[in-house]
Amino acid sequence: MKRWQFLSLATTLAAVAAYSGYWLQQRSQSQAAVAPAPSITKSIQQTIDVVGKQAENFALADAQGSTRELTEWQGKVVALNFWATWCPPCREEIPAFIELQDSYDEQGLQFIGIALQTADEIQEFIVEFNLNYPSLVGEQDVISLAKQLGNGIGALPYTVIIDRAGIIQFTHKGPLSKAEAEGVIVKLL
Repeated sequence: MKRWQFLSLATTLAAVAAYSGYWLQQRSQSQAAVAPAPSITKSIQQTIDVVGKQAENFALADAQGSTRELTEWQGKVVALNFWATWCPPCREEIPAFIELQDSYDEQGLQFIGIALQTADEIQEFIVEFNLNYPSLVGEQDVISLAKQLGNGIGALPYTVIIDRAGIIQFTHKGPLSKAEAEGVIVKLL
């Protein structure tokens, strides 16, 4: 192939690629501008807006294989923390939760980890971090529970704080600082 033919072919391919990219960008922008159907929007809002609602009882296995229910901690301020060992922000916030559990245990605080993994996958982590609160597990069941408790997008970490009467008072997607968690918890104790 001669040099001029090669340059002509390369220029044509570049033009086609540029036009295709422009066309795809315009198409995705016009589709993004379309609002979701009202029933979808309502469903998402119902799933996400759980603050002020009664937390429904649930049952999951703990890291030792025993079934635990939320009602076991009835009358306490409960902080549910959805996490995974492979989640760096989860690993960063857990030491603060361990400290908070130590500080406020006698006043009625109960942290409960809810891992998006199996019991075998979290055993080493529990020992390494000297976790001082129960950690429940249950892959698909954990995803369903997180959605039920307002995590419609499946973010990790995700924290839900429930008052002594079982009412959800706070939810937070992403890492939660010790100061912010403590501010919410102290008001409820």
